[in-house]
Amino acid sequence: MLKRLSLRKIALTSAALFALALIYLIPGNEPKLEATSDLEYVDSSVTTNPIFLMDKSSYVALADVPVSGTSVEEKARELLNVLTVGGADSKIPTGFSAIIPPDTTINSLTYENGLIKVDFSKDLLDIDKDLEEKLIESIVFTLTSIDEVTKVIIYVDGEILSKLPQTGINLPSTLDRGFGINKEYDFTSTNNITDVTVYYINRVNDEYYYVPVTKYLNDDRDKITIIIDELTTSFNHNEDLMSFLNAETQLVSSTVQDKTMNLEFNSYIFDDVTTEEILEEVIYTICLSAKDNYDIDEVVFTVDNKEIYKTTIKNLETKEKL
Repeated sequence: MLKRLSLRKIALTSAALFALALIYLIPGNEPKLEATSDLEYVDSSVTTNPIFLMDKSSYVALADVPVSGTSVEEKARELLNVLTVGGADSKIPTGFSAIIPPDTTINSLTYENGLIKVDFSKDLLDIDKDLEEKLIESIVFTLTSIDEVTKVIIYVDGEILSKLPQTGINLPSTLDRGFGINKEYDFTSTNNITDVTVYYINRVNDEYYYVPVTKYLNDDRDKITIIIDELTTSFNHNEDLMSFLNAETQLVSSTVQDKTMNLEFNSYIFDDVTTEEILEEVIYTICLSAKDNYDIDEVVFTVDNKEIYKTTIKNLETKEKL
């Protein structure tokens, strides 16, 4: 990368010198010495990757940070560095904070066939009891936001982390997004419990961002039906979390075929019926929720059998234009 940047600087410098020479050769076009400008060098290899940081409401929330690594291992190390207090504070967006304790180091990190194995120093567990489970949620959801990664095994000084020492929560040896995030429990029976992850909206200053909440319910309906019901309800236990989905919106039908989810809504899905526009925040809360509950590649929105939007799951977390 350094070689590429050096060549770019040489090329830009040569072009600048050539332009100055032309200016001096043309009468009446002497340069004004007081006018100055700085050349800005942009590294095109830097992209953004989703990350799950702590917000001011103590939720583990979705944000984006720049990464320059190209391999899975490089990206994973960069993201874990941002998650570590004092690791890469300049990359953390306003309103968010890191969660991994500051003295934590990575002993080793390997990737193979969708699985990341990461071995942390014992400092990983030097964290407040109330944040112990959120720490695991943040690591798991961040690492599985890398396209190729679906599962994570966490080690501490060479031993698989199977139990959180302060809360006593048992952990499966292999973790995925089924572990849940910002968990809420709302059931009356331990039989037939359904877990559904729903993405809501929160705000820092004038910027909206997305917060996933895994709900544990006695509800045997399809998960997408539960998601829409949760996003349209006017009652929410979390005062900080919002949904912009109109309360009159109804999911008429839903199907999944060849990793494409087709959602048929009534016209209340529109923010403006005349232009048939759907709010971006509505699209994202529905699609991010669908992504975490179904093995799908895209979501299609239809009204009266007319396709309104088609979104690609791969682009959702990085908020690429729909």
